[in-house]
Amino acid sequence: MHNLKTNFDKIVGIAKSILADVLLEDDNFARYRNKPKMTDIEIVALALTAESLGIDSENLLFSKLRNEYLPDFPALPDRSNYNRRRRKLQDHTMWISEAISNIILPNEKQFILDSIPVPICANPRAARSKICKDDPEVLPKRGYHASHRLHYYGFKMQLVISKIGVPVSLGLTAANVHDVHYLQHLDGEKLSDSEVIADKGYLSLGYQTSLFEQEKIRLITPLRANMKRRETHWNSTYRYKRKRIETLFSQMCDQLFLKRNYAKTLNGLFARMCAKITSVAVLQYINFMRGKPINHLKHALVD
Repeated sequence: MHNLKTNFDKIVGIAKSILADVLLEDDNFARYRNKPKMTDIEIVALALTAESLGIDSENLLFSKLRNEYLPDFPALPDRSNYNRRRRKLQDHTMWISEAISNIILPNEKQFILDSIPVPICANPRAARSKICKDDPEVLPKRGYHASHRLHYYGFKMQLVISKIGVPVSLGLTAANVHDVHYLQHLDGEKLSDSEVIADKGYLSLGYQTSLFEQEKIRLITPLRANMKRRETHWNSTYRYKRKRIETLFSQMCDQLFLKRNYAKTLNGLFARMCAKITSVAVLQYINFMRGKPINHLKHALVD
């Protein structure tokens, strides 16, 4: 179950089959003057394998590889080279998740949107923290997440999933940015002519109108108690469907340590979130191919 090489071989095969159209003949996404020892698809697969097994520290990962699996990975690069390439390939990593969503449920027209806290350090250290401040447009901030009843310092991850739970896209905002402001960054190409189910944090008549007029996206949210005169399509069916993303967040916090990370830059943090999200999609794909319930994530790597 936890043999790293066995699971790596399984995941690299999935990644190759899904990204076959964009891979070159040497299993890289670009042509290199000096070919790297480990191919691009192997770098992506190694990151997904580590996250799938709950290994969220590159220090621990490379310690295990060198001490227990070195003969199985003869082309293993040094850790800094691996980290640089992993960050560079974060978009390709998310392509796998998007492709899996289309395979499991093609032509999906109903999605779920929600956010979850991503702390980067403990509150007492926030004033002197210098990490993840490389992008002046998105800086870590103090925030409060009502559903988790959590005061924290860092970011919020905004996640869009299909109605059965397969991740489709993600974004990061500062912790103090209201959820409703993320609506302007929704991918109109992916979500066009579909319903997006969200909670009251995304309630906005202005955004709801503009999303429908410009992108043909129907945003469905519940109303607040003092908005009884306004019409809404929200009902118990939507309430039940939205629970899927809450369950997925719980699974990710338990199995993939979603709220624990060791990133020092915003780019590194986003690359790690992409790997965590895509590893969920890969586990769901394994279950799908075996005819098992796709959201039994802990059972996916059990032969």
